[in-house]
Amino acid sequence: MVGVSLSRWTMTYFAVALVALLTAEILMSVGWGYPNAVLAAPSTLVLVHLVTLGWLSLLLCGALFQFVPVLVAKPLRHPQLPLITLLLLVAGLLTLLSGFLGLDGSLSAHRVLFPIASTLLATGFGLVLWNLGRTLASARPLTLPARFVVVGLLSLVATVALGITFALVLGADVTAPFAVRLFAYGLPLHIIAGLGGWLSLTAMGVSYRLLAMFMLAPESDRRSTRAVLLFGAGALGVTVLGGTVVIGFDHGIAAVLAVAALPGLLAIALYVHDLVHLYRTRKRRVIELNSRMAAAAVASLAIAAVLLIVLAGTESLTRNAGALVFLILFGWLSGLGLAMLYKIIPFLTWLECYGPVLGRAPTPRVQDLVAEQHARKWFALYFAAVWIGTGALLDHAAGLFRVAAALQLIATAGITVQLIRARRLIDVPAPVRFPDGSRRPALVFAALDARPTTGG
Repeated sequence: MVGVSLSRWTMTYFAVALVALLTAEILMSVGWGYPNAVLAAPSTLVLVHLVTLGWLSLLLCGALFQFVPVLVAKPLRHPQLPLITLLLLVAGLLTLLSGFLGLDGSLSAHRVLFPIASTLLATGFGLVLWNLGRTLASARPLTLPARFVVVGLLSLVATVALGITFALVLGADVTAPFAVRLFAYGLPLHIIAGLGGWLSLTAMGVSYRLLAMFMLAPESDRRSTRAVLLFGAGALGVTVLGGTVVIGFDHGIAAVLAVAALPGLLAIALYVHDLVHLYRTRKRRVIELNSRMAAAAVASLAIAAVLLIVLAGTESLTRNAGALVFLILFGWLSGLGLAMLYKIIPFLTWLECYGPVLGRAPTPRVQDLVAEQHARKWFALYFAAVWIGTGALLDHAAGLFRVAAALQLIATAGITVQLIRARRLIDVPAPVRFPDGSRRPALVFAALDARPTTGG
């Protein structure tokens, strides 16, 4: 890529996100939250939000600050905002988790924490929307992957709005009938807008671009890709807007969710079809580990879609919703996130260290920054543990789930070590490790003067 500027704080977002993931896996392995507690228990709420906000949302924000400028060939409009945004989001997350912990009555002042958390998170995500929105608006007409990001950001608005409503009902004695009804019946809307829109559709859009780039596959504005966006946005619109309307009229949302399921499942099927096409048309014959593991994550998404159909058909969806959400969170979204990090971190590190001296000093390939033979076993263990954990949740075997969670924790720690080694250039051959006086990059941020003009 030509003209790539590094986002100074993207690595910091990744580091904080990985800490949140490892913390969540520690909690699961010691029996914290579901299935040892009910889905609505404070411990489960802490665990879910630690994963969705602390891990996945921070991971996605960090990636978008780096790659939205790549998607639209325009610089980030406010490169000074990501650090402030990160501080607000982390503060809001910690406050929200403290509020959840107080729901068991052990913290007498817990109620005031929810409005504070809402303010911090709304401000943080507002800065995300402002920064990325202005960057996208400066580059119209948008490429197809960028349009996925737009729909994902709109879903983020809905997710945050619903979350704030829930928090205000919990902590600020809001008693407006509509808000109370949303609190009582709107949780599925919050989950679908967050997991299906903000996290999944955005991840899909970014993955189209990154996988094509990393596998040297042709990028094309395919009809099936446009259909993925159309069906995905339609399913989200029906769910969020339709669900909000029927709740406002004091009706149930089951019919709305059933109507939205068909376009949602079609979007998943077409996305899987598109990625199979990418793999088949790639120019890079040997598929690197990150792309193979991305395929495992997409397989988890396909399995989740089939599982949804089976559970709905057997009228056991409510009883097994935890297993379905777990597979989406850890098999699809986290699996894809870890797979992409395994390429993104070496790629950005290469740009920072070797881009400025390309053509003037010996440089390694991006792939020389990693040791796939060491990372392969950790990824295999990770996906095996996630799939075993999903089966344990379906069987309501809490003990087996804790074993699977412990294996998942070990695997994630192993992957994290490999990411640190790549960032610190440990596996790069010594003769080209620090060319032309280059220094070892900082672990959690890019150098201020890192403005490479070309990449590999």
